[in-house]
Amino acid sequence: MATQASRRNTMTLFTAAEDMYCHHVRIVLAEKGIAADWVQVNAGLIPEEVYEVNPYGSLPTLIDRDLALYQSDIILEYLDERFPHPPLLPVYPVARAQARQMLYRIRRDWFSLVTRIEANEAGAAEARRDLRESLLSIAPLFDEQPFFMSDEFSLLDCYLAALLWRLPKLGIELQGPAAKSVKSYMVRVFERDGFQQSLTEKERRLRADW
Repeated sequence: MATQASRRNTMTLFTAAEDMYCHHVRIVLAEKGIAADWVQVNAGLIPEEVYEVNPYGSLPTLIDRDLALYQSDIILEYLDERFPHPPLLPVYPVARAQARQMLYRIRRDWFSLVTRIEANEAGAAEARRDLRESLLSIAPLFDEQPFFMSDEFSLLDCYLAALLWRLPKLGIELQGPAAKSVKSYMVRVFERDGFQQSLTEKERRLRADW
C-alpha cells in the first residue's frame, strides 16, 4: 500500500528551519540546482508522513519517489552520486577517502561540540572554547586554497559553512590574527548563490548583520 510520502511526484525534503544537519542538505540541493520541495517542520511536531518512511521521525528526511533517506551524511552522498555535476567529493579514490575521513572528523569533533553548546549542558562553556580554538587552529588551511582543502567547493564546505554561519548563535566570536583567514573564507562561502538560496528566513536572522 502506497504511503502518503511515496505518492509525492517530486523530491521532497522534510527540514527544520534552523537545524544544522538539515542545512547541509539544503546547501547541496541548491549548489547542484536540484528541484525539490522543502517542507519546513517544527522539530517538536513531526508529521505522520515522516514516520511513515522514517522509523525515527528524525530530520532531515528526504523522499525521492520510492526511496526514503533519513541520515544527513547518507543523504548528502546519495545526492552527490545521483546528481554528479558538479561533484562535491573528489573523483579519485585516495582524495575521496581523505575527504570522507575529514567529514568524519568534523562530525565527531566539532559537531559534537555544537550539540553540547546548543543543549546548554554542563561543559557548554568549555565546548564553546574548544570549538573556537579548533577553528582558529586550522586557519592556515583557508589561505592555501579557495575552499577547504580543495580548489573546488565540496561537501567539506557544506559542513563548515553551516557551522560557521551559526557561530553568533553559539556565542562564539573569532578574534586574533588567525581569525582573518577564517573570516575571509566565510565571506567566500556565504556569498555563493547556492549558500544564499539554502537559507531559511530563520537562518538569515542568525546573521542579520552580515
